[in-house]
Amino acid sequence: MGNMDPVIAIVGRPNVGKSTFFNKVAGRKIAITENRPGVTRDRITASCEWRGRPFTLIDTGGIELGSDDIMWKQIAAQAQIAVETADVILFFTDAKEGLNPSDYDVADFLRKSKKPVIPVVNKVDEYSPDKLFEFYALGLGEPVGVSSEHSRGIGDVLDLAVEFFPKGEAKTDDSLKIAVVGKPNAGKSSLVNKLLGQERAIVTDIAGTTRDAVDTLFERNGKRYTIIDTAGIRRKRSVNDDVEYYSVLRAFDAIKRADVALLVVDAAEGITEQDVKIIGMVHDEGKPSVIVMNKWDLIEKDAHTMEKFEEKLREELKFMDYFKSVYISAKTGQRAEKVLSLAEEVFAHASFRVPTGALNDLLLDAVRISEPPSYLGKRLKLYYAAQVAVNPPLFVLQVNDETLLHFSYERYLENVIRNAYDFSGTPIRIQVRSKKEKE
Repeated sequence: MGNMDPVIAIVGRPNVGKSTFFNKVAGRKIAITENRPGVTRDRITASCEWRGRPFTLIDTGGIELGSDDIMWKQIAAQAQIAVETADVILFFTDAKEGLNPSDYDVADFLRKSKKPVIPVVNKVDEYSPDKLFEFYALGLGEPVGVSSEHSRGIGDVLDLAVEFFPKGEAKTDDSLKIAVVGKPNAGKSSLVNKLLGQERAIVTDIAGTTRDAVDTLFERNGKRYTIIDTAGIRRKRSVNDDVEYYSVLRAFDAIKRADVALLVVDAAEGITEQDVKIIGMVHDEGKPSVIVMNKWDLIEKDAHTMEKFEEKLREELKFMDYFKSVYISAKTGQRAEKVLSLAEEVFAHASFRVPTGALNDLLLDAVRISEPPSYLGKRLKLYYAAQVAVNPPLFVLQVNDETLLHFSYERYLENVIRNAYDFSGTPIRIQVRSKKEKE
């Protein structure tokens, strides 16, 4: 089931222009993902498209490790993450500064990885081949000169990268892929063991996955599931000891491959900034999810305890008010059996298609009931709406002028759709396209 876009990762020393490149590519209206207000995260991933091929871009520079780390250790850790998660790696260097000793170290590491690496030399302001010449010394093949600042050469880099994308093979695996993510010690392992229960006998650990997550295929009530478990991952201590940083990035890889994500939260500790970061990635990737509040047996309870917890979740997850939650104890087994059926449910919501006729009636009514605000004397007109994709549901609205769709009005339309159809647990996307009016 899982459909995964190829991943391009950007690696290199600080200040060589990685983020500028990232923002230029992500910021060209090619990303369907909207950056919602109220999401406090720095974006480190973006869904992009080039020449009709969708891909995910990771800016490893956007991932701060503990500030006491020496620079080389940081770059090494980021390079390692890139190698683990990416299909293609863009290795950034700086033409103005020239080669730096740590550039050679990173190049050696990347070469050994056997992953496709494109050496990108940034800040080449006027094209001069001699500037690029010394970068052949990295032994990564022909360097590509770009100026991220002036958007020069970006297309050339993406053209090369797309060539390395895996060619689509037919997927025969029909199991529902469930990623179990969350902070260390939130009880991911206990939950996985509970879900697999006595079924361990027929469990096959899928061999040959080079990934960090462990994939386990099992059957329950005639349905097939694959649990992508990030809990059993041993950190590579040699490179980096920042647990949080690693668990977030590892989670990202599992989320990309999954159909549904379960975010396991330690209820005793409550939802933390890091939990919000991980679930934010799930939201950005357009995957349905269930917030699993674990260790519920340890909480002192009265009649209003669950309400208070829900209130706190609503507060922290403003950017995804569609969230679905369940309160369990993996240890005692309380409500643990609900987790699989909720995963099925949110996946079904993400796969649901609203009939075009019904959608148009719904939205045209909504526009009549509450007119869009006018802007400089112009008002948004809605001509036609269609749901063009599922997982996540994507709605395209044909309007007179796409610049007139204000964020708050988009939220209004999203709420109208959600009130009419149950999309709980899944993000939905709205895109507008202008239809040129005849003058």
